[in-house]
Amino acid sequence: MNQPNTVTVKILDKDYQVACPEEQESDLVVSAKYLDKQMRSIRETGKVIGLERIAVMAALNISYELLQASEHSDGAAPAPEPGAVESLNRKLDDALYQLRQLEIG
Repeated sequence: MNQPNTVTVKILDKDYQVACPEEQESDLVVSAKYLDKQMRSIRETGKVIGLERIAVMAALNISYELLQASEHSDGAAPAPEPGAVESLNRKLDDALYQLRQLEIG
């Protein structure tokens, strides 16, 4: 059986290993950099304290951006692949769990 492809991404100076198909590795890296940028921006405001809260605020902001982009795209936005949203939710849940573990430890 093949070993899953694992990619290490850095978000807020912490490394996270994420299982990812090789053909999606570059997209994952770009997404992680975007998330890192969003989380740093939120943290720098000083209004949100705690990594979990920063991550949730970033997720809400990115979700809002996605919804706005899809509403303004003349209906030409491609439908997500089956299971893509669930996969992203699992990855977000895993990242939040790891953040909680780091805060506890």
